[in-house]
Amino acid sequence: MMYFLAWRDIKLKYKQTILGASWAILQPFLAMLLFTLIFNKLIGLSSEGIPYPLFSYSGLVIWLFFANSVMQASDSLVAQANTVKKVYFPRMVIPVAAVGCNAVDFFLAFLVLIGMMVYYGSSPGLAVLMVPLFLILALTTVLGVGLWLSALNVLFRDVRHVVPFMIQMWLFASPIAYSSSFMADKNPIWGYVYGMNPMAGVVDGFRWALLGTEMQQPQVIIISSLVAVALLVSGAYFFKRTERVFADVL
Repeated sequence: MMYFLAWRDIKLKYKQTILGASWAILQPFLAMLLFTLIFNKLIGLSSEGIPYPLFSYSGLVIWLFFANSVMQASDSLVAQANTVKKVYFPRMVIPVAAVGCNAVDFFLAFLVLIGMMVYYGSSPGLAVLMVPLFLILALTTVLGVGLWLSALNVLFRDVRHVVPFMIQMWLFASPIAYSSSFMADKNPIWGYVYGMNPMAGVVDGFRWALLGTEMQQPQVIIISSLVAVALLVSGAYFFKRTERVFADVL
């Protein structure tokens, strides 16, 4: 059921579009051009010796997977209200399928990232073997946040208005356009505070594994991992506790 829901979402996502699945590539690529112009050319932010387009695109690829998945998962139960009310099945399948839909977009954008690495002559070291672990960490974060928001959106419809604003703020609180070393240089204690953002550890670790960036503060990844696991466990618990009233509320 999860497979068919995800496949249906993929077809609906690009139905009657001119560019189709190309949007999965254009979205991070155009954002990368904008970030390069503003944050690198105008502001002059450091990219740890890596070409800034490659630096920003590597962060945008994993970030857009998170952002699009959370936004789609948060509204998934309300969008499938008729199905939830008519047929019994594990409701958790719906937000998880929404995440699976965006995994296809991530794969396509990731292929472009590999092409950019070849173009800029960036060859990964042995740390590339750690990439799957950081993808699992990203998936853990997405599922944790998605389960929380999808259940809350059923109970409180204000959530759908809060999520886009939250995603925007979360973007600038994560090391997408800038390096986390910028925070470390300000005060070492910020590393512990910064690690409370699970996407900080995901992006830092993903860049380190692929591009060989310097790991400024390893505790960021450790703290981010603990927060991500806590989000998933608590999100799954809260979802199961509220699941029995979904049909009545919807």
